[in-house]
Amino acid sequence: MSRPALRVGIAGYGVVGKRRQKFIDSHPRLAVVAMSDITFESEGVDSDGRYRYKNYEGLFEQDLDVLFVSLPNNIAAISTVAGLEMGLHVFCEKPPGRLVEDIRKVIRTERAHPHLKLKYGFNHRYHESVKKAKTLIDGGCYGKILNLRGVYGKSRVIPFTGGWRSERDVAGGGILLDQGIHMIDMIRHFAGDFDEIKSFISSQYWGHDVEDNAFAMLRNQSGCIAMLHSTATQWRHKFRLEVTLESALIELTGILSGSKTYGEEKLTFVTRDSDSTAGSFAEETTLYLDDNSWRDEVYEFADLILQDRKVENGSSEDALKVMELVYGIYYADESWRKKWKIQDPNEG
Repeated sequence: MSRPALRVGIAGYGVVGKRRQKFIDSHPRLAVVAMSDITFESEGVDSDGRYRYKNYEGLFEQDLDVLFVSLPNNIAAISTVAGLEMGLHVFCEKPPGRLVEDIRKVIRTERAHPHLKLKYGFNHRYHESVKKAKTLIDGGCYGKILNLRGVYGKSRVIPFTGGWRSERDVAGGGILLDQGIHMIDMIRHFAGDFDEIKSFISSQYWGHDVEDNAFAMLRNQSGCIAMLHSTATQWRHKFRLEVTLESALIELTGILSGSKTYGEEKLTFVTRDSDSTAGSFAEETTLYLDDNSWRDEVYEFADLILQDRKVENGSSEDALKVMELVYGIYYADESWRKKWKIQDPNEG
């Protein structure tokens, strides 16, 4: 007899929650039995037999095994802690919370429940172009990483999924915390941790109390430098990450997304020509046409639970390190730090 399906509740049934449901229900061992969202007109059982609640706490009335959290930043960590304390495996979307201390509280709860799996939705790691780049880098054939340069931008702070992202009391930060966090995670994914930070943060254009532009330079102990521009004044949406190795260059451009506005997803690979003063003229470009990242991420999480394996991608440690870098970038700009009383993320 096969094992019963894992019963899943989704806290936050917006665009992302609905996308997660699609792949949860396509997995043979997962089944969504309840969801919550403040926009639901009423509570009860829908036509598919799923329970609907206006508040995520209502989900705990059901006999769940797994909780997927897709809630605003100010309650993401609170609901994650609640799920763990209820004995549930938890998958939480990025960012892991509003502040660095939020994820530290989650980790303290996680340690008290070591049998449970906690995973964070750093979805870009599961794109085929990113996975290929990781393989090339980790293979070691082209030497160590010398530097990285990334631009990730869209045309405004407030996306169609909700205006709360422009409100500091709810979101905690702006475009860097909301979207640039993906780029920071990939930089860490490729090059490890960074401990020296220089930055300029601005809310000059849109005038919200969260940033619409963040410029940062990061350096680690080995001398690798990463440059990042996270922007909400990119009038044509853009994703680009360049990774320079000792004998090769990897360029990631475009990213397949739900909005379909970042262009074609490509990986361009250039090998160094040591005999040429003009650099290499040879390059290989791969175009990726399918985005299976959402499916692969959900399926991996299910496998971690069913096979009792350790979380390797999107762990709470990954979430903490990325949040520390985000707030390290905020803190490094003295005027921004003083204006918003940003605390040193390394303290605490």
